[in-house]
Amino acid sequence: MEPATWSCRPDPKPSTASAPPPSRYESQKRRDWNTFLQYLRHHKPPLALTLCSGAHVLEFLKYLDQFGKTKVHVTTCFFFGHSDPTSPCACPHKQAWGSLDSLIGRLRAAFEENGGRPDTNPFAARAIRMYLREVKGSQAKARGITYQKKRRKAAVTTVRLDVD
Repeated sequence: MEPATWSCRPDPKPSTASAPPPSRYESQKRRDWNTFLQYLRHHKPPLALTLCSGAHVLEFLKYLDQFGKTKVHVTTCFFFGHSDPTSPCACPHKQAWGSLDSLIGRLRAAFEENGGRPDTNPFAARAIRMYLREVKGSQAKARGITYQKKRRKAAVTTVRLDVD
């Protein structure tokens, strides 16, 4: 009988190296993508991703408004145009523009990562950009905040006169 040999080498079993956890952005992107696919499955009639258009993405964004937390005052509300209302009102809650903009960015990336072609990306449709611009403007107006496009400052040239 041979004596047992002791080795300092690691166990020869294959190691199960775990990948680092996905970043917050990647996790959100995966969750948003799965939510959109679920929306398509529950759509009446169910939709295939290949048949999805910008109009379907707009439906999805409007559907999400019911889960929004941003109060958007209607034009007939006493607080319309006031950034800090003093009492509650019955105006609806909607998704904030910034949240929708971020969501579209993540879905646009996820579409292409999952085999979609950039030229057929429904999240990059012109109608989506126009909708986001409209939401941004209406929410800003409802809160009394005007968003103005930042203009580039004109290049200032200084002329130095040497006086002797």
